[in-house]
Amino acid sequence: MNKSLLVAQREYLENVRTKGFWIGIFSVPILYALMFFVPTLLEKTRSAQKYAIVDQSGWLADAVETRVMESDLAIALAEAQQRGREADPEKPLPKALADLGATLADLEAVHVPLMAQALARPEELNPNLPSAAAQAAIANRDALVDWWRGLTPEEAKNLSPSLSKASYLRVDGPNASAEALNQNIVDDELFAYFIIGPDPLAGSEGFQYLSKNLTDRDLQRWFSRMAGDVVSSRRMAQENIDPQVAAWLQTPVSFEGLKVSASGEAEAVSRNDRLRQWAPTILVYILWLSVFINVQMLLSNTIEEKSNRLIEVLLSSISPVQLMSGKILGIAATGLTILAAWVASFYLGATLLPRYIDMPADLDLTVVASDPLLLGSFLVYFALGYLFYAAILAGLGSVCNSLKEAQNVMTPVMFVLFVPLLLMVPVGKDPNGVIAQVFSFIPPFTPFVMLNRAAGPPDLWEYVATTALMLVSIAAALWAAAKVFRIGILLTGKPPKLREILRWIKAPIGQVPQTEDAESR
Repeated sequence: MNKSLLVAQREYLENVRTKGFWIGIFSVPILYALMFFVPTLLEKTRSAQKYAIVDQSGWLADAVETRVMESDLAIALAEAQQRGREADPEKPLPKALADLGATLADLEAVHVPLMAQALARPEELNPNLPSAAAQAAIANRDALVDWWRGLTPEEAKNLSPSLSKASYLRVDGPNASAEALNQNIVDDELFAYFIIGPDPLAGSEGFQYLSKNLTDRDLQRWFSRMAGDVVSSRRMAQENIDPQVAAWLQTPVSFEGLKVSASGEAEAVSRNDRLRQWAPTILVYILWLSVFINVQMLLSNTIEEKSNRLIEVLLSSISPVQLMSGKILGIAATGLTILAAWVASFYLGATLLPRYIDMPADLDLTVVASDPLLLGSFLVYFALGYLFYAAILAGLGSVCNSLKEAQNVMTPVMFVLFVPLLLMVPVGKDPNGVIAQVFSFIPPFTPFVMLNRAAGPPDLWEYVATTALMLVSIAAALWAAAKVFRIGILLTGKPPKLREILRWIKAPIGQVPQTEDAESR
């Protein structure tokens, strides 16, 4: 055992002493951080898409403009209300919004859209709006409308990226010809333009959207939604349907989502609860990546030492089984170091992220990195999964003489390893379903599926039974790998066929079976 530990120490130090090892470790969290931050930063630096409208109806373009203003004012009022409560001097409000401070402070969240409606469409003042808010809307309407009309995309982004003006900017073009507008698009002076048909209430005949960008349809979908809302309101008014009655008729039935705690009580569901529900699915991918990296490292190291005849030197002082167990333990320690670095990087990133990106108050990403059940399950299943696959690949890798031969060995193992990835989402949605339970008791998939079910969570007997199954499977895999390793590690030449490897495994302990084509080796 002492010799196995010496081999493990050598394997571990040989890996962690290199700069490439640490660069490789931290390149993974850096890569994922870039995948998260870069699209966000690019979205912030994205210029507002300029569009024009050719309105043949004579009224829809202006009505849509009013609806857009109402939507933006609702967002701006909600943002002003939130900032007023936080009183953050680093986030000052425009004067037009700051003047509503006292009114917004006393206004309930459900009344904010009604106040925005009163500002954009004062002729349709909702009776449910409190009188103080209605009076403030009337008194400040001109200032707020002028502020919105002069709002630049940059100012809109600083206030709230959700504002329509942060992404889309209408330019004058009702009298321009189609040729002129098309040329503006070609010259990148215009992103797109809309042609509104003569009778929107009758149908969409004559409606067109023209742009040279065939992939970005955000502008088209946004304007279509706004125009659709306006047309629907006009049609209801034409049929003498009261807007409030129509809104009531269209209001869907919604159910408040609650969770049942371990004590059997109903509790509110926070974003952290939803995050924790899907966190195991994310951890399964990290577990898969960790197992794959480490068994690949074990396979590569074994073949490298065999090809340069270092194995023969090592076997002069230790047994093949001691060498194999030492290499497995050394790479396992390396894998735990990698995981520790990843967890620390994730925790640091989750702690710093709220400083640079606005996040909901009830969302804390560190809950994943600090949850003892998730982390404990992750480490246990990493150890079980790694030992199982390491035993298999240590045995199979010992019969290979080059990395090319090893790739052929890895192919069937990779097919097996891909199955847990295909099961991530189905098991995450139904962690205690039939599929999840069945695959939990298939050893090659047990560590991944059981970790994926941690949000369920499974019954205690399933944890005990699957862990016992994995321990038995690992013992069997190590026993078979040891019998293959002690013969295959010294063989050269053409790799043995599968039936010969099986014959080695079936041979009694202590007996070295005669290999086929021995002369070539």
